[in-house]
Amino acid sequence: MARDDLFFQPAEQLPAENAGPAPETFRSRPLAARMRPRNLDEYAGQAHILGPGQLLRRAIEADRIQSLIFYGPPGTGKTSLAQIIARQTKSKFERLSGVESNVADMRRVLSAAANRLENTGSPTILFIDEIHRFNKSQQDVLLPDVESGVIKLIGATTHNPFFFVNSPLVSRSQIFELRPLTEADLFTLLQRALADAERGLGYLKISAQETALRHLAKIADGDARKALNSLEIAALTTAPDPDGSIRITLEVAEQSIQQKAVVYDGDGDAHHDTISAFIKSMRGSDPDAALYWLAKMIHAGEDPRFIARRIVICAAEDVGLADPMALVLANACLAASEFVGWPEARIPLAEATIYIATANKSNSAYKAIDAALEDVKSGRTIPVPEHLRSAAYKGAERLGHGQGYQYAHDGQDHFVAQDYLGVDKTFYEPTEQGVEKKIKERLENWRKLSRKNFGAGK
Repeated sequence: MARDDLFFQPAEQLPAENAGPAPETFRSRPLAARMRPRNLDEYAGQAHILGPGQLLRRAIEADRIQSLIFYGPPGTGKTSLAQIIARQTKSKFERLSGVESNVADMRRVLSAAANRLENTGSPTILFIDEIHRFNKSQQDVLLPDVESGVIKLIGATTHNPFFFVNSPLVSRSQIFELRPLTEADLFTLLQRALADAERGLGYLKISAQETALRHLAKIADGDARKALNSLEIAALTTAPDPDGSIRITLEVAEQSIQQKAVVYDGDGDAHHDTISAFIKSMRGSDPDAALYWLAKMIHAGEDPRFIARRIVICAAEDVGLADPMALVLANACLAASEFVGWPEARIPLAEATIYIATANKSNSAYKAIDAALEDVKSGRTIPVPEHLRSAAYKGAERLGHGQGYQYAHDGQDHFVAQDYLGVDKTFYEPTEQGVEKKIKERLENWRKLSRKNFGAGK
């Protein structure tokens, strides 16, 4: 079992709601472990699933819990919520770790749960932390007992379960996303920890500035564990005044929490969500937002080539022919960032980001090629007109290939009105954005000349 986990508490040691362990055995644990909520009223955040009338709260209060998977960033209360559910439903709480536990551990817990259910009728909640770490065969071991109701599984993961947990297990579970706590939630938790003499820091004489607590709440980035343990560091490392008071100032708080670690998993939700926000900010012409998401990826050590490739795609898809220089600049950015690497790559990346965010926008090229692809996929295959077929080989003339073709450069303004497709199809619809306005004017004139020569069919 994962005994080194910050919040580890074996089932038999779950704290009762009205009675805490003796201080000498309890205060050696980290503050975040001691302040773990004991019931739903103490639980902070997640109102979208635990607020009055919400599905999960109704299921817990009615003791109608089935297997669950909680996913969300660290410190959002996944383990705490599992323990509250076990206590509220009077279930035996068993815990395994996706990092340390193996199939033998799983079979031992499952066998004990089956015996318990048969002999006493007592239900078992099996909590698996970091369930995404189990491979497919390990996850499959759980399926029969989840299906038969021998256990109620609660899995916890920082990764999207639809990507990282076996689909049979997902289909048998309700999925709930836990969100980062708000600054207000964390501020309330910090105040509660200072006031609680039994489990928190209330046994000490602490005077904390509101600005200090709000700084901890902000920099913790939605992570209750980080906020509470930073408060404990501040309290236990600050020399008391002559009267015994420990004063936690803003300066002390800044030293205690130091620089926040940006939540950015290289293959999980934070990675995908951040790049999504980055692209949508450029598309939406907000350079400030785009620069923020760029800075987050840079700070987290993202591969500059990954960022640059997304800039190239955005230049072609969202700026397109409204400003053809965007794609040129984006490709230059890709080459430059790959060549120089971090930290200098931040400069061409920022330049390209700002250019694309502030450029005229058009997705006409993107829509045009998708429309053409859809036509090729689902429509009748159009044969190449005879006059456009290759005449560069012996015998082509006898087949009639190339006959009647007119060389465009021989025409006025290097244009000759002739049929290039054989049917009436329009895929490209230029906008009036930026450079594309000129393209639209030329194209409308060319199309008018073609229709005049070839009728409504062109």
